[in-house]
Amino acid sequence: MGKLEGKTAVVTGAATGIGRATAARLVAEGAYVYLTGRRKAELDAAAASIGPSAVAVPGDIAEPADLDRLYDEVRARGRGLDVLFANAGWAAFAPLEQATEEQFDQTFGINVRGTWHTVQKALPLFNEGASVILNASIRADDGRENFGLYSASKAATRSLARTWANELKGRGIRVNAISPGAIDTPGIDRVVGEAEAAVMKAGLAEDVPIRRLGRAEEIAGVVAFLASADSTFILGANLDVDGGENQF
Repeated sequence: MGKLEGKTAVVTGAATGIGRATAARLVAEGAYVYLTGRRKAELDAAAASIGPSAVAVPGDIAEPADLDRLYDEVRARGRGLDVLFANAGWAAFAPLEQATEEQFDQTFGINVRGTWHTVQKALPLFNEGASVILNASIRADDGRENFGLYSASKAATRSLARTWANELKGRGIRVNAISPGAIDTPGIDRVVGEAEAAVMKAGLAEDVPIRRLGRAEEIAGVVAFLASADSTFILGANLDVDGGENQF
Protein backbone atom coordinates (compact mmCIF):
# COMPACT_ATOMS: atom_id res chain seq x y z
CA MET A 1 0.00 0.00 0.00
CA GLY A 2 1.32 3.44 -0.94
CA LYS A 3 1.78 6.32 1.46
CA LEU A 4 -1.07 8.27 -0.16
CA GLU A 5 -3.60 5.47 -0.51
CA GLY A 6 -7.12 6.89 -0.83
CA LYS A 7 -5.95 10.51 -1.04
CA THR A 8 -7.01 13.04 -3.66
CA ALA A 9 -4.40 15.35 -5.18
CA VAL A 10 -4.15 18.23 -7.63
CA VAL A 11 -0.96 19.00 -9.55
CA THR A 12 -0.74 22.19 -11.61
CA GLY A 13 1.64 22.55 -14.53
CA ALA A 14 1.39 18.80 -14.93
CA ALA A 15 1.78 18.32 -18.68
CA THR A 16 5.55 17.84 -18.62
CA GLY A 17 8.63 18.03 -16.42
CA ILE A 18 8.32 18.28 -12.65
CA GLY A 19 4.53 18.35 -12.68
CA ARG A 20 4.16 15.25 -14.80
CA ALA A 21 6.77 13.34 -12.80
CA THR A 22 5.08 14.34 -9.55
CA ALA A 23 1.63 13.32 -10.73
CA ALA A 24 3.03 9.91 -11.67
CA ARG A 25 4.73 9.54 -8.29
CA LEU A 26 1.58 10.51 -6.34
CA VAL A 27 -0.47 7.96 -8.28
CA ALA A 28 2.20 5.33 -7.59
CA GLU A 29 1.76 6.13 -3.89
CA GLY A 30 -1.98 5.47 -4.14
CA ALA A 31 -3.46 8.91 -4.80
CA TYR A 32 -6.15 9.87 -7.29
CA VAL A 33 -4.63 12.84 -9.11
CA TYR A 34 -6.08 15.70 -11.13
CA LEU A 35 -3.55 17.09 -13.60
CA THR A 36 -4.00 20.58 -14.97
CA GLY A 37 -2.02 22.66 -17.43
CA ARG A 38 -2.37 24.85 -20.50
CA ARG A 39 -1.21 22.41 -23.18
CA LYS A 40 -4.15 20.04 -23.62
CA ALA A 41 -2.51 17.49 -25.93
CA GLU A 42 0.51 17.05 -23.66
CA LEU A 43 -1.69 17.01 -20.57
CA ASP A 44 -3.94 14.31 -22.01
CA ALA A 45 -0.88 12.27 -22.98
CA ALA A 46 0.53 12.62 -19.46
CA ALA A 47 -2.69 11.42 -17.84
CA ALA A 48 -3.00 8.52 -20.28
CA SER A 49 0.56 7.41 -19.59
CA ILE A 50 0.05 7.49 -15.82
CA GLY A 51 -3.16 5.47 -15.79
CA PRO A 52 -6.82 5.53 -14.70
CA SER A 53 -6.08 7.29 -11.40
CA ALA A 54 -4.88 10.37 -13.30
CA VAL A 55 -7.44 12.79 -14.75
CA ALA A 56 -6.54 15.65 -17.09
CA VAL A 57 -8.38 18.95 -16.64
CA PRO A 58 -6.88 21.49 -19.06
CA GLY A 59 -6.63 25.05 -17.81
CA ASP A 60 -4.48 28.06 -17.05
CA ILE A 61 -3.91 29.04 -13.41
CA ALA A 62 -3.77 32.67 -14.52
CA GLU A 63 -7.46 32.35 -15.46
CA PRO A 64 -9.67 32.09 -12.36
CA ALA A 65 -12.51 30.52 -14.35
CA ASP A 66 -10.23 27.64 -15.34
CA LEU A 67 -9.42 27.00 -11.69
CA ASP A 68 -13.12 27.06 -10.84
CA ARG A 69 -13.72 24.40 -13.47
CA LEU A 70 -10.88 22.28 -12.09
CA TYR A 71 -12.15 22.45 -8.54
CA ASP A 72 -15.72 21.79 -9.65
CA GLU A 73 -14.48 18.42 -10.92
CA VAL A 74 -12.69 17.70 -7.65
CA ARG A 75 -15.82 18.67 -5.71
CA ALA A 76 -18.04 16.45 -7.85
CA ARG A 77 -16.02 13.38 -6.88
CA GLY A 78 -17.04 13.96 -3.29
CA ARG A 79 -13.73 13.08 -1.62
CA GLY A 80 -12.39 16.57 -0.91
CA LEU A 81 -8.75 17.42 -1.47
CA ASP A 82 -5.75 16.10 0.46
CA VAL A 83 -2.73 17.24 -1.56
CA LEU A 84 -2.15 20.33 -3.69
CA PHE A 85 1.13 20.79 -5.52
CA ALA A 86 1.10 24.35 -6.87
CA ASN A 87 3.77 23.76 -9.45
CA ALA A 88 2.74 25.76 -12.53
CA GLY A 89 5.09 28.61 -13.30
CA TRP A 90 6.64 30.79 -15.95
CA ALA A 91 10.12 32.18 -16.48
CA ALA A 92 11.31 35.21 -18.43
CA PHE A 93 15.04 35.86 -18.54
CA ALA A 94 16.28 39.40 -19.26
CA PRO A 95 18.51 42.00 -17.62
CA LEU A 96 16.85 45.00 -16.01
CA GLU A 97 17.37 47.31 -18.98
CA GLN A 98 15.74 44.85 -21.41
CA ALA A 99 12.90 43.41 -19.32
CA THR A 100 9.44 44.41 -20.51
CA GLU A 101 6.12 45.10 -18.83
CA GLU A 102 4.69 42.14 -20.70
CA GLN A 103 7.33 39.86 -19.17
CA PHE A 104 6.67 41.32 -15.73
CA ASP A 105 2.90 40.87 -16.01
CA GLN A 106 3.16 37.32 -17.32
CA THR A 107 5.72 36.21 -14.75
CA PHE A 108 3.90 37.64 -11.75
CA GLY A 109 0.47 36.85 -13.20
CA ILE A 110 1.30 33.15 -13.29
CA ASN A 111 3.87 32.63 -10.53
CA VAL A 112 2.30 34.85 -7.87
CA ARG A 113 -1.31 35.73 -8.74
CA GLY A 114 -1.93 32.32 -10.28
CA THR A 115 -0.46 30.49 -7.29
CA TRP A 116 -2.49 32.68 -4.93
CA HIS A 117 -5.72 31.82 -6.77
CA THR A 118 -4.74 28.13 -6.96
CA VAL A 119 -4.57 27.83 -3.19
CA GLN A 120 -7.31 30.30 -2.29
CA LYS A 121 -9.90 28.61 -4.49
CA ALA A 122 -9.00 25.18 -3.07
CA LEU A 123 -9.67 26.20 0.53
CA PRO A 124 -13.28 24.94 0.71
CA LEU A 125 -12.17 21.50 -0.51
CA PHE A 126 -9.27 20.75 1.83
CA ASN A 127 -9.69 17.83 4.19
CA GLU A 128 -8.28 17.79 7.70
CA GLY A 129 -4.54 17.15 7.49
CA ALA A 130 -4.24 18.32 3.89
CA SER A 131 -0.81 19.19 2.53
CA VAL A 132 -0.06 22.14 0.24
CA ILE A 133 3.32 22.31 -1.49
CA LEU A 134 4.39 25.42 -3.40
CA ASN A 135 7.12 25.30 -6.02
CA ALA A 136 9.57 28.11 -5.26
CA SER A 137 13.22 28.18 -6.41
CA ILE A 138 16.72 28.63 -5.06
CA ARG A 139 16.91 31.52 -7.56
CA ALA A 140 14.81 33.53 -5.11
CA ASP A 141 17.98 34.25 -3.15
CA ASP A 142 21.05 34.04 -5.36
CA GLY A 143 20.88 37.26 -7.40
CA ARG A 144 21.73 35.50 -10.66
CA GLU A 145 21.98 37.89 -13.60
CA ASN A 146 19.01 38.02 -15.98
CA PHE A 147 16.78 36.18 -13.48
CA GLY A 148 15.37 39.31 -11.83
CA LEU A 149 11.69 38.87 -12.62
CA TYR A 150 11.67 35.11 -12.10
CA SER A 151 13.65 35.32 -8.86
CA ALA A 152 11.40 38.04 -7.43
CA SER A 153 8.28 36.04 -8.23
CA LYS A 154 9.70 32.96 -6.53
CA ALA A 155 10.69 35.01 -3.48
CA ALA A 156 7.04 36.02 -3.27
CA THR A 157 6.03 32.36 -3.53
CA ARG A 158 8.31 31.49 -0.63
CA SER A 159 6.81 34.31 1.43
CA LEU A 160 3.28 33.13 0.70
CA ALA A 161 4.16 29.64 1.94
CA ARG A 162 5.26 31.01 5.31
CA THR A 163 2.17 33.17 5.74
CA TRP A 164 -0.30 30.53 4.60
CA ALA A 165 1.30 27.92 6.86
CA ASN A 166 0.56 30.18 9.82
CA GLU A 167 -2.94 31.08 8.65
CA LEU A 168 -4.10 27.53 7.87
CA LYS A 169 -2.50 25.57 10.68
CA GLY A 170 -5.70 25.81 12.71
CA ARG A 171 -7.45 23.70 10.09
CA GLY A 172 -4.72 21.08 10.20
CA ILE A 173 -3.51 22.12 6.75
CA ARG A 174 0.26 22.06 6.30
CA VAL A 175 1.83 24.46 3.81
CA ASN A 176 5.46 24.06 2.77
CA ALA A 177 7.63 25.03 -0.18
CA ILE A 178 10.29 23.32 -2.20
CA SER A 179 13.07 25.22 -3.94
CA PRO A 180 14.48 23.23 -6.83
CA GLY A 181 17.86 24.10 -8.20
CA ALA A 182 18.79 23.52 -11.83
CA ILE A 183 16.46 20.80 -13.10
CA ASP A 184 16.56 19.35 -16.60
CA THR A 185 13.02 19.92 -17.88
CA PRO A 186 11.45 20.78 -21.26
CA GLY A 187 10.47 24.17 -19.86
CA ILE A 188 13.97 25.58 -20.37
CA ASP A 189 13.90 24.55 -24.03
CA ARG A 190 10.56 26.26 -24.57
CA VAL A 191 11.61 29.54 -22.95
CA VAL A 192 15.00 30.08 -24.57
CA GLY A 193 15.06 27.64 -27.51
CA GLU A 194 16.86 24.30 -27.79
CA ALA A 195 20.24 25.62 -28.97
CA GLU A 196 20.53 28.26 -26.27
CA ALA A 197 19.06 25.87 -23.70
CA ALA A 198 21.95 23.42 -24.17
CA VAL A 199 24.46 26.15 -23.39
CA MET A 200 22.38 27.40 -20.48
CA LYS A 201 22.01 23.93 -18.97
CA ALA A 202 25.74 23.28 -19.24
CA GLY A 203 26.44 26.54 -17.43
CA LEU A 204 23.91 25.78 -14.72
CA ALA A 205 25.37 22.30 -14.18
CA GLU A 206 28.80 23.79 -13.51
CA ASP A 207 27.39 25.54 -10.44
CA VAL A 208 25.99 22.34 -8.94
CA PRO A 209 28.39 20.61 -6.54
CA ILE A 210 27.48 17.17 -7.87
CA ARG A 211 28.09 18.48 -11.41
CA ARG A 212 24.80 17.63 -13.05
CA LEU A 213 21.27 18.95 -13.38
CA GLY A 214 18.55 17.45 -11.25
CA ARG A 215 15.88 15.13 -12.62
CA ALA A 216 12.18 15.80 -12.41
CA GLU A 217 11.71 12.49 -10.60
CA GLU A 218 14.01 13.68 -7.83
CA ILE A 219 11.73 16.66 -7.19
CA ALA A 220 8.69 14.38 -7.32
CA GLY A 221 10.10 12.27 -4.51
CA VAL A 222 10.41 15.30 -2.24
CA VAL A 223 6.87 16.42 -3.04
CA ALA A 224 5.57 12.93 -2.25
CA PHE A 225 7.36 13.08 1.11
CA LEU A 226 5.81 16.45 1.98
CA ALA A 227 2.40 15.16 0.87
CA SER A 228 2.58 12.11 3.11
CA ALA A 229 2.28 11.44 6.84
CA ASP A 230 6.07 11.11 6.98
CA SER A 231 6.29 14.91 7.09
CA THR A 232 3.54 15.80 9.56
CA PHE A 233 5.94 17.77 11.80
CA ILE A 234 7.12 19.97 8.92
CA LEU A 235 5.26 23.28 8.59
CA GLY A 236 6.15 26.51 6.79
CA ALA A 237 9.46 25.03 5.67
CA ASN A 238 11.38 25.49 2.46
CA LEU A 239 13.33 22.46 1.26
CA ASP A 240 16.19 23.13 -1.15
CA VAL A 241 16.40 20.34 -3.72
CA ASP A 242 19.47 21.49 -5.56
CA GLY A 243 22.35 19.04 -5.46
CA GLY A 244 23.98 21.19 -2.79
CA GLU A 245 24.08 24.37 -4.85
CA ASN A 246 22.55 26.57 -2.16
CA GLN A 247 24.56 24.99 0.66
CA PHE A 248 28.12 26.02 -0.19
